[in-house]
Amino acid sequence: MASEISFAGIFAISATAACFAEFCTLPLDTAKVRLQLQKRAGSLEGAGVSKYRGLLGTVATIAKEEGLLALWKGIIPGLHRQCIYGGLRIGLYEPIKTFFVGSYYVGDVSLFSKVLAALITGAIAIAVANPTDLVKVRLQAEGKAGTPRRYDGAFDAYYMIVKQEGLAALWTGIVPNIARNAIINAAELASYDHLKEIILKLPGFTDSVLTHLLAGLGAGFFAVSIGSPVDLVKSRMMGDSVYKNTFDCFLRTFKCEGPLAFYKGFLPNFFRLGSWNVIMFLTLEQVKRLFR
Repeated sequence: MASEISFAGIFAISATAACFAEFCTLPLDTAKVRLQLQKRAGSLEGAGVSKYRGLLGTVATIAKEEGLLALWKGIIPGLHRQCIYGGLRIGLYEPIKTFFVGSYYVGDVSLFSKVLAALITGAIAIAVANPTDLVKVRLQAEGKAGTPRRYDGAFDAYYMIVKQEGLAALWTGIVPNIARNAIINAAELASYDHLKEIILKLPGFTDSVLTHLLAGLGAGFFAVSIGSPVDLVKSRMMGDSVYKNTFDCFLRTFKCEGPLAFYKGFLPNFFRLGSWNVIMFLTLEQVKRLFR
C-alpha cells in the first residue's frame, strides 16, 4: 500500500473510495443494524415473534414496509463518516507504520507493526467521526412500525441530539465504537496489507484486480469474525438509550440472549464488510494508480 502520494492525496482518494463502497453496501448495513437491535423473542427485553429473519428477509421486510429508499437510511451521515473516518484511518496508516519501522527500513514490515499502526489509526479516526456514526445508526434504527420518526434527516438529527441530549451525546457509545473500529481497522488494513504481500509472492499473481479482490475478501472475513461482538454492543448503545454503559449493554445482552447474540447479523455483516472491503480496496488501488 505504500506510495509517493501526499497525505492530502491519500486522504482524498481513501475518502472517495470509502464513500463509494458505503453507498453500494448501505442496504446490507441497514439490515445488519436492524438485526442487531432486535431483541430475542421471549427474552426479558423483547417479546413476540422476531420481525426480522435473516439477510434477505430483513431487506425484503424493510423494502416492503418502508419503501426501497429506506434501505439507504443514514446515507448522508454514512458519507460524512466515510469522508472523515475513511480518509483518516487509511491516510494515517502508512505514515504511522513508517514511524514504527523507520523511514529507511527496507523489506517486509512485520504483522505486529501493521496491526499496531491500524489499531491507532482506527481509534483516532473514529474518535473524530463518532457523531456521524451515531446519527447514521439512529436513522437506520427508525422504522415505520408504530413508532414516530424522531428526526427529519441527518442534519436535523445532529441538531436534535445536541438540543435534547447535549453536545456530549454525539459521542454516545464512544468506548465500544473505538474498540470496534480500532479492532476492525486492524483486521481490515493489516490483514489486507499482509494478505496482499503473501498473495504477490505466490506464482502467477501480480498486483492486479484478482489480488485486490482476494485480499479484500480476506480482510472482510477477519474484520467481521473479530469485530462482531463489539459491533453489536456499539449498535445497541447508539440505537437504544436503555443501557447505562458499555458493560451494562454487554452483560444484559449476554444474560438475556446468550453468547451467540453477539454474532447476530453475522451473515449480513460479512456480506456487508466483505463486499465493502472488496469495493473499497479495488476502488482505492485503481484510483491510486491514476496519481502515480
